[in-house]
Amino acid sequence: MRVVIYPPNNQGVVQLPIDAIHKRRSVRKYEETEVTDEQLNQVLETLTFAPSWANKQGWQVMVVRSPETKAKVSEVLEHNPGQKAVAAAPVLLAVCMDPEASGQLPGRDYFMVDAGILMDHIMLEAADLGLGTVFIGMFDEEKVRGALGVPEPWRIVGLTPLGVPAKMPGERPRNELSDMVHYETW
Repeated sequence: MRVVIYPPNNQGVVQLPIDAIHKRRSVRKYEETEVTDEQLNQVLETLTFAPSWANKQGWQVMVVRSPETKAKVSEVLEHNPGQKAVAAAPVLLAVCMDPEASGQLPGRDYFMVDAGILMDHIMLEAADLGLGTVFIGMFDEEKVRGALGVPEPWRIVGLTPLGVPAKMPGERPRNELSDMVHYETW
């Protein structure tokens, strides 16, 4: 396993397993195996390390284990490929953001960037623990707000089921690095 040590001064050392980046997959089928409190806390610990605009950390994460609440959320995710996964996984995480806690420029809502970085941290830590996730960002926010009881002005930016994969999806085709990177000029 390759490991990057952060921060470089070794104070509050965090080891980021680079292998998690390679093994993370979008998981939509889960075993009934429970996610332990220890596993969940390890995943949630990433909230304290994710970077954000001016380090404002303008997020809240809702943890849902209740089958009834997960079913309500699943029900309002009409036509979403992750709909069944939300109800089946042992845990559902909802990443919520305060739009005022991130920078704002015309046409650019940086709270979405902060949420994306946070969700990536959550998914990579889960992968390192052998747990599966899938980023769900396509949903009717007001319907999900009603199912979860998230108050205004919080924005529900992303959802992910969390659990032991019933089957780990195989590797998917990836673009070549040379097709995505430009040096000095386009």
